[in-house]
Amino acid sequence: MSDLLDDYNRGGFGGALQPGKKPALLLVDVVVAYLTPGQPLYSPRFETALASCERLTAAARKAGVPVIFTNVVYRAGGIDGGLFYKKVPALEAFLEGSPLGAFPDTLQPRADEVVVTKQYASSFFGTSLAATLTSMGVDSLFITGFSTSGCVRASALDALQNGFVPLVVADACGDRDERPHEANLFDLSKKYAEVLSEEQAIALMG
Repeated sequence: MSDLLDDYNRGGFGGALQPGKKPALLLVDVVVAYLTPGQPLYSPRFETALASCERLTAAARKAGVPVIFTNVVYRAGGIDGGLFYKKVPALEAFLEGSPLGAFPDTLQPRADEVVVTKQYASSFFGTSLAATLTSMGVDSLFITGFSTSGCVRASALDALQNGFVPLVVADACGDRDERPHEANLFDLSKKYAEVLSEEQAIALMG
């Protein structure tokens, strides 16, 4: 690992991004499909990440940091999911009306919190998220959720490209396997985002 770090550092990767003055917490697709044993998208790793998401949400609400949820909903047959829906058959879990697309009982949006519904990996693609953040004066995002190598990564990249500092909270992100989880956190940290622990994120919120 030290050789890898040295190689990236010599290559000019891994500069630092500074958190802004008004962050928000983005909970990417923290929904039942990833948390239900026996379902195609399930992994125990998501349960560990959920607990971290719950603690971060409580800290954000206490500190007055806006909390934003995303979910995925498709019309019948996935007609609005395009090639993404065709590529990943497991997305059938998010057909309109499916209970698997619901938020878990332990992490529900409040009436005064934004819910962004999307059809693709990034929380920004085809949604009003960037405009909503701008109108709120938000300049950086604590990014959490499912999965690290998929929708979290895509959302972090698009946060950067839309001018919001991405702060990916490693403890609050989950993936099917530790290998893509760690590989994507490493790559994000060197190219697109700051990767933080839950403890660091809560300290910044305070």
